[in-house]
This record gives sequence, C-alpha cells and structure tokens, in this order.
Amino acid sequence: MSCHKSRMFKVNFFKKWPMISLISIVIIGLLIFNHLHRKDINPSADTGFDIQDLESRNFTAFKEFSDYFQKLAEKKGARYAFEVLRRAPMSPNIDMHLLGHVVGDVLYKQEGLNGIKICNNDFRNACSHSIVTGLFFDKGEAALPEIAQACRQAPGGSGAYTMCFHGLGHGILAAVDYDMSKAAVYCDKTSTPQYSYNEGPQCIGGMVMEIIGGGGHDRNLWAAQRVKYLDKKDPIGLCSRSFISDKARFMCYTYVTPYLFEVVGANMSNPTGTDFKKSFPFCNKININDKSSRDACYGGFGKEFIGIVQSRDIRQSAIENISNGQLAQIYKWCKLADNKEGRISCILSAANSLYWGGENSPDITIRYCGLIDDHDLQNVCYENLIGAAFFYVKDTGYFESFCKKLPPVYLNDCRTRTAAGAGRNPQN
Repeated sequence: MSCHKSRMFKVNFFKKWPMISLISIVIIGLLIFNHLHRKDINPSADTGFDIQDLESRNFTAFKEFSDYFQKLAEKKGARYAFEVLRRAPMSPNIDMHLLGHVVGDVLYKQEGLNGIKICNNDFRNACSHSIVTGLFFDKGEAALPEIAQACRQAPGGSGAYTMCFHGLGHGILAAVDYDMSKAAVYCDKTSTPQYSYNEGPQCIGGMVMEIIGGGGHDRNLWAAQRVKYLDKKDPIGLCSRSFISDKARFMCYTYVTPYLFEVVGANMSNPTGTDFKKSFPFCNKININDKSSRDACYGGFGKEFIGIVQSRDIRQSAIENISNGQLAQIYKWCKLADNKEGRISCILSAANSLYWGGENSPDITIRYCGLIDDHDLQNVCYENLIGAAFFYVKDTGYFESFCKKLPPVYLNDCRTRTAAGAGRNPQN
C-alpha cells in the first residue's frame, strides 16, 4: 500500500469513526488532561476495608458483584462505591462497564444531574451513561436539551460529549419498552450541526448495543422484543432496517459484532479465534461499494478485541497495563479477517479504541502499532494515530512529547503538522 493510499484510508476512516470504540465498542483518559485536570471520584477514600471484604466473598458471577456494589453505593454513597470498583481486584470476564452502570444509577438517585460532574472516563463512560439515562426516564423527550447540556459537562476529552449520547441510546430504548423505531426517532432529535450531527448516530449505537446485550431494565420484555429485530439467518440485517438512518448505519454495524459471535455459537464470556474466523465473513456480505458499512462491520471486531483480551476488564488501570502479548493477540485476531480491507479496518479500530479519542496515553497505541509485522499495515497504524492525535487533542503542549515517542521516520511529519496547526479538521 502506498503512503498516499494509506493516508487516504486514514482520512476516510476518521469521517466514519468518531472514536467510540466500542466501540463499541466500543469505549480511559487523555494522558496530559488526566494529570492536569482529572477529577477523581474520590481519590482520598480509604477503600481498604471494603476491598478486603469483597475479596473474601470470592464472587464469580456478575449478579453477585452487581448486588454487592448496589448495596455499597446505597450505604456509603455512589462516589465511594465507584472508587472501590476502580481499585478492587475482580474476577475475569465480569463486565466492568455494566457494573459502572449499576453504581451510576445509584449516583443519579443521590445527586441527580450534578452527578455527571464527577463521572470520569473510567469504565468507558458508564457513569455519565447512567446520569443521562436516569434523566430521560424521569422527563422523557423534554429532557433532551438538559441532557445535551449535561453531556457537555462530562469530564474527559472531546469525545466524552458524543460518548455521552451513546449511553443515552441505551436508556432511550429501555424507556420506550425496547421499541427500536420509537427510540431511533428520539435519537435522531439529538443531532446538532455544532457537533456535525454525530449525537444521533452515537445514540443509535447505544440503542443497537442495548438490544443485543442489554435488558437490565426489564429482562423479559427485552427478550420478547429482541427476536423482532435480530435474525440468525441474517445477522447483520438489523442495520438495513428503515429506522436506522443512512448517517447512523455505520454505527449499527460497529455495534452488531457481539451478535455475530452469538450466531456462530461462541461462548459469550470468552469467544475464541475460531469464533472470530467464522464471524468475519458476515461483513463480507455487505455490498463491496458500501465502504463505510464494510469498514464499520470489520472495525467492530477490533473494538471488541480490546475487552476480550483483558477478560472484560476495561478499567483505565487495565488498559494502562495491557501487555505486549495481549496487544499482539489483538493483531493476530484481526488478521483472521477474510480480506485485506477488513484486516485494516479491524486493526485501526483496535488502535482507535486503545487511544480512545486522545483520552488514553499514546504509548499504548504506539506499542500496538510497533508489534505489527506487516510494513504497510504498520505504516497505516502509525499514520492513523497521528491523525487521531491532531483531530482530538487541542492542547498544543501535548504534541512535542507525542511526536518524540513515534518512530523517527514519523517525527518530521508529526512536527510539521504541529507547526502548521494541522489536524484540527479530519479532512486535513
């Protein structure tokens, strides 16, 4: 792949990937932002007693952890419970994002809309998701302007605002009794020109994720509605439904990935490379001319691989300590895709999810790109990271250190773009 082609792929990729993943993905804090501005939920809390208590119980099931943290949040406050959740050793394959929702729901009851101000980006924005979901349940459509204002206060980098709407999509679908057509109408109303109409697609992504793996609000109703939208004979068919707008279609393909694993009979707690190899070809059924949808479908795998390789522990501490072996495994899984374009989409999606819109240390993604043994793929990975940094990070002081961390061959290009102020628009 020529340098020109790889750069063009990066540009097109950014038009479609507003850093969910994650996502669903899809989706960990900006290194400089976190050190200078991060508001820890309760950094001075003495959590030792409750962490020891939790360890002594030897929980292995999500329901056990969920009940424990709900009671802890109600007794000692959700802020404190979040700090325990952030620090405590956990059993493998426990969904930390959903546990974040459990505590976040209590936070909303205790502090209302103001609770979002302490929702840092750990647990992939689960805390802010709960706040906006609670607000929609309380006030319905009338809450949408208030929700938008709340999302602007969500701590984190430039991606925190739109990721907030992903969480809203989960809540809207539950609030309308898992009727996807009704939920999509509300999601579409959230889009604004100020944010390039990205709120609606993010909301749709949350809605899709909820119908596939949610149901916490009303499990029986969710199960009854789910079969209306998901078809094992056409696993990606949901994304062609009329209530998914053209602008949001790529987001649907991004979050449909876990259902593809389900269809091929994967153990959903621990899917394997064999399952991924069986699942990738579903994406190849998308029209070859619909590049946006194909990239998103293959990219959805990369987003999922981040959590899978870490046994579902998506806490910031886990991401910061991800090993080279785990990063190499993510790349190895992406290479199972059934065509080169699919492999590229998967690799870049994983890279974007590791970087998380500039909210995670670039060191992790630099290590990931460095482990890629194909020169062209490695090149597009580094170029994608440079594009991500210049698109998402607004602190000019960030870039001198960032550029120096890259392999020398990319240093001049990175510094030139810094001097020119490039990258503030993804079309640059």
